[in-house]
Amino acid sequence: MGSKVIVFGSFVVDLMGRTPHLPAAGETVKGSMFKMGPGGKGFNQGVAAHKAGADVTMITKLGKDTFGDIAVNTMKDLGMDTSKLLFSEETETGCALIMVDENTSQNEIVVISGACGTITEEETSRTAGLMDSAEYLLTQLETNMSSIEQVINLAYNKGVKVILNTAPVQPVTDELLSKVWLVTPNEVEAEILTGVKVDSEEQADKAALWFFERGVKNVLITLGGRGVYINADGKKGIVPAYKVKAIDTTGAGDAFNGGLLAALSEGKDLWESAVFANALAALSVQKLGTTMSMPYREEIDAFLEENKR
Repeated sequence: MGSKVIVFGSFVVDLMGRTPHLPAAGETVKGSMFKMGPGGKGFNQGVAAHKAGADVTMITKLGKDTFGDIAVNTMKDLGMDTSKLLFSEETETGCALIMVDENTSQNEIVVISGACGTITEEETSRTAGLMDSAEYLLTQLETNMSSIEQVINLAYNKGVKVILNTAPVQPVTDELLSKVWLVTPNEVEAEILTGVKVDSEEQADKAALWFFERGVKNVLITLGGRGVYINADGKKGIVPAYKVKAIDTTGAGDAFNGGLLAALSEGKDLWESAVFANALAALSVQKLGTTMSMPYREEIDAFLEENKR
């Protein structure tokens, strides 16, 4: 078993409909399929890390409603600790309305944060005690920014390594970045944050430099099908992705971040961890859905064995 990790982030229920084409304004389209299940970047990443073998403490905030029950029941079914979940008396659990065009796989998504956008200072401060036994904190930008800044501060002050997945992308302060051990944007998020179009390794170097100038220790940029760019400890390069036939790429970034966290918690270096995370993401895109498509450790190990490089 590796060291303990904390995932702090969002939970929403995904409501996904597949349709022959995405509706125009005012148009009603008959869909072919509906699926409802647990989601949210934080929750997806926490489940991915847990199923990959990490000792995860999941922190998110739910409403006291049937959507909140989905989070609790999913965690119980997976054998995850639910004791650190936060609950709102007045705000409902978040949801995401996802429309997918079954011909082009294009999607349109509306996310309503609900309870996980209302995490208070008092609630975040309760995580302080957990930081003493954790080695890594993984968070995203899908809960309210005040809670993200506070939890990163608590972790940084306790010497916990902070991993920031900059999704959904929004401005972050230089002060926040100065406390980040590893940043994991995708190429689009990296461009929005740094102003550098990441279309080559040379451009990725420039984007990485922007983060380094703000105090980030290590930079990892996911490049979709091309793989992952890493710049850490004076060593840089691209770890190629695995070629698989994707059925549903929703949650692939979350699968990657959860896998990365699990591997790092076992003492693997960033490069080995990226290979492990690529395998986890490759397996996840071959199934429909987000949380439920995250593979178990034995599947990941078998995939790595089959695809030895």
